[in-house]
Amino acid sequence: MPVQLMKIIKGKSETPLPSHLQKEDLENLQEGFDHTNKYFQGKIILSYPLTKLGDGTDLFKVVLQDLDNSCSRINSINILIYGKMAEDCANVIRHGDTFVVAGFKLAKSPTAREDGRHGCHLEVSEEAGSAIYIYAVSRTTAASETASVSVAPKYVYTPLNHLKDGTIVNLYGVVKFFKPPYVSKGTDYCSVVTLVDPSNVKLTCTLFNGNLDSLPKIYKVGDIVRFHRIKIREYNGQMQGITSVGFASLTFDGTVGAPVVPRTSSKVYTFMDEEQKTIEELRVWAASNLSISGPAAKLSGVQPMLFFDLTCQLVGKAKVDGSSFLLKVWDGTKCPYPTWKVPVEARDLEGEKVLLHQLRNLTVDILVYDNHVQLAKSLKIGSFLRIYSIHTKQASADNEDVSHIEFHLHGGTCYGRGIGVLPESNPDVKELKTFLESVDLAYSQNMESMSSVELDGTFNNVTDLESHLQRCQQLSVTVLTDHQDLNNTELKTILNSTAPQQYRIRAKLRTYKPQKLYQCIKLHCSKCNSLQEVPDGDDFDLILQGSAVTAPNPELHNTSWYDSVMWTTQDQKQRKIAIHFVKHDEMLQQPEDTLLMIEGGTLKEVWKLTKRFKCVIPVRSTVDDLELLDLSAPFLLQGNIKYYGCKQCSTPKPVKSLSSIAAEQQPSWEPTEIAQVLGIEPLQYVFIMKFTLVDETGALNAYLFDYEKFFQIPASEILTNNFLQQKMQMTMNTLCPPGRKLDDLPWLECFIKSYNVRDATKCQVYYQIFDTTVAEDVV
Repeated sequence: MPVQLMKIIKGKSETPLPSHLQKEDLENLQEGFDHTNKYFQGKIILSYPLTKLGDGTDLFKVVLQDLDNSCSRINSINILIYGKMAEDCANVIRHGDTFVVAGFKLAKSPTAREDGRHGCHLEVSEEAGSAIYIYAVSRTTAASETASVSVAPKYVYTPLNHLKDGTIVNLYGVVKFFKPPYVSKGTDYCSVVTLVDPSNVKLTCTLFNGNLDSLPKIYKVGDIVRFHRIKIREYNGQMQGITSVGFASLTFDGTVGAPVVPRTSSKVYTFMDEEQKTIEELRVWAASNLSISGPAAKLSGVQPMLFFDLTCQLVGKAKVDGSSFLLKVWDGTKCPYPTWKVPVEARDLEGEKVLLHQLRNLTVDILVYDNHVQLAKSLKIGSFLRIYSIHTKQASADNEDVSHIEFHLHGGTCYGRGIGVLPESNPDVKELKTFLESVDLAYSQNMESMSSVELDGTFNNVTDLESHLQRCQQLSVTVLTDHQDLNNTELKTILNSTAPQQYRIRAKLRTYKPQKLYQCIKLHCSKCNSLQEVPDGDDFDLILQGSAVTAPNPELHNTSWYDSVMWTTQDQKQRKIAIHFVKHDEMLQQPEDTLLMIEGGTLKEVWKLTKRFKCVIPVRSTVDDLELLDLSAPFLLQGNIKYYGCKQCSTPKPVKSLSSIAAEQQPSWEPTEIAQVLGIEPLQYVFIMKFTLVDETGALNAYLFDYEKFFQIPASEILTNNFLQQKMQMTMNTLCPPGRKLDDLPWLECFIKSYNVRDATKCQVYYQIFDTTVAEDVV
């Protein structure tokens, strides 16, 4: 039981603690230490009222004193108890009780400096597998009483069509799409999952966790997941799911008839008999209502210009350069085409040399890029992988007459691109292992090595390798990310066809506009579909100067959710500046986690604050509340990015609306969430360009409307990042090299769609590029 009230008989506990637990001293409670199978014991000297967090989760805080070190300067520590365990503890504990906690998570305490307690606190929850044992001081219960106050809970599961904004629910769903876990822009891992159920409603969930193993173990579309305590929010008319405190998950194979065995890293979870029936019903429903692809492709069935998933075993790996990494894999079958062997030094290649030599005709080299490199480096030789959305390209080296196949895992996470590690208990792995054991390696070695292109020698430096990669890209410098079944269409045919339609084309980029690339960045409202120029920094400065005329209102300072400071500048204007620091749990946070609001600041002062604090919001005082400035100014600044709102679609709310985010267990201060609570319809930075594309039959103008997918560069960051500007210019110089004749230009493979634009007098056909991205190794 998670919380147990223990009985003391003649000075000893009637029920001993589990034998695997060992006592941990206060001084050894430090980050980086292994506290598995350890417990901490102390006397309760202080407890706080049971409270609810912003997401509805119960929180109970107690302070324990270490009796073994009562004379030490720091001899107490905060314990944060979440969920049902919080309520259970609040009902039974008394000051003076001896309190034992096991299965805890250690985290840095944000209040250590103020309360003088230990620099870390312990976090406890049922979902984390925690246990609490309370040895009570004398109280008015019967002498024979021993209480176990927590029982297996009865959970209620919400269908996807009954989800409501702002609620925390439990649910079941079938995986329709997923992105394998990847490292987010912070320190957490992130996974994106789209679920469906018999209500035919779709829910996309964005899940974060600092522990990779704590994210759902999803291996394929059709898997079934159970989520406990997932937070629901509405954005742009769609329900979304995000992790909240106490989030937990189980994953099940979605195959009809497969054993109902949950995948989870948690050692403690509940699974009732009636839930097995739920799993089986969802399996039957998914089998007839969800388009689930068949088994992942085999190497023996790959074709050029294909995207596919591969289940395989890793037998070798090596670093290639700063942005790419080599994985040597096999699945027991032989690729029907000659394959490119990535040139690396023998000393850099990890793996058993004898086995690599034996499998030389059956392995393929997969080059992975960018965000996948970190995970690829950590993979263990011999592990079983499922690599999602591998791209096969046909290419040839300068000194070769025969083309070969290359395997690439491009950067980014579009279309579920990523790497998953499969456990040996996975049914697909068991099947693959059986097949690999049956492969006749001697026969493979005696076959004529027609399917491997061994590039003589090795490259002496990274520049040589990059040059080779560029030559191999000459077939096409762009990559298609979907609709692989479409055939190429000549531009002449497209020009003579009616709209709307979708096409796959192979063409060259003759010219593009604007030539000054910074001019292609616009702001777009997805609600009213309007476009506008990015405001000049001078405009923002003038708005700030205008707002500084009104002095801050002292009556609005130092509220329950923010602390305020105000001072007067020493120049002639004697300008009054007020800064309001948003608190969390009634405490100020570290600067890198803090949102602040500023009144009366200049542009220079605002930018200076953005370098130190997570978020800055310019505001001004009214009689009753703080309010945002005119929406000609950014409503939020984060790092070097200014976030703007649509004047037409926004209905700004009072700034005090932000207190709902501040009350969350771990405020993320994400721009989309801030915009939502402030009633702002955010404008998104977007690339708008016109490409003139040509082939042997004609020419047409196609528009590029892209946030970050085509260039794999966020449009929001390029105006303030010189490196990204140079990268984009180099990319365009590759797609459309200046001074080259048309015959010497590289080929682009693109999807374009035609559409009609009507006005009062005529109807005109336009073309737009979509589902196309620049290949990772172009630049």
